[in-house]
Amino acid sequence: MQPLKDRIRAEGRVLPGNIIKVDGFLNHQVDVQLLRAMAKEFRLLFPQKDITKILTVEASGIALAAIAAEVFGVPMVFAKKAKSDNIEGGLYQSDIYSYTYKKKVTLLMSKQWLTPHDHVLIVDDFLANGEAIRGLIEIVEKSGATLTGVGIAIEKGFQPGGKIIREKGINLQSLAIIESAEENNIVFRE
Repeated sequence: MQPLKDRIRAEGRVLPGNIIKVDGFLNHQVDVQLLRAMAKEFRLLFPQKDITKILTVEASGIALAAIAAEVFGVPMVFAKKAKSDNIEGGLYQSDIYSYTYKKKVTLLMSKQWLTPHDHVLIVDDFLANGEAIRGLIEIVEKSGATLTGVGIAIEKGFQPGGKIIREKGINLQSLAIIESAEENNIVFRE
């Protein structure tokens, strides 16, 4: 998606450890118009009429997933990274390794929000090693819901997550795939 790539080139920064910093428009300060255009692109990439839920993980994917849910006309649900007192009933859980926080995290989701009747589209801001997406896929599988696909804003194509998910036969669509990232030089996969 060219407008997203343009913003990454103009405002993105590459930090040590291949961290792509786009917090000025995607995941700290949010450009809602850009996110709406991204959500509309996901609608074109996932034209299935049976999608009933958009699923993401807290926190930085919530803004994009919420706007995508609005465009798809369905609810957005998200897996939490910590148990809170307001989660009632049974939980779906998946243990992942967070490279951002450098520790194991347990994704949690109340069973009441995902059922075998749901058709789920996972939406998230980044895909690198694929741990968060793997955890969300595991939650979908535990719920008995049907996974329709995975929509990602920015995929780090030089890390293994995208390849792993695609090799499982999952419909993964990324709006921008970064092939390599060095200071002052971000190269996109065409």
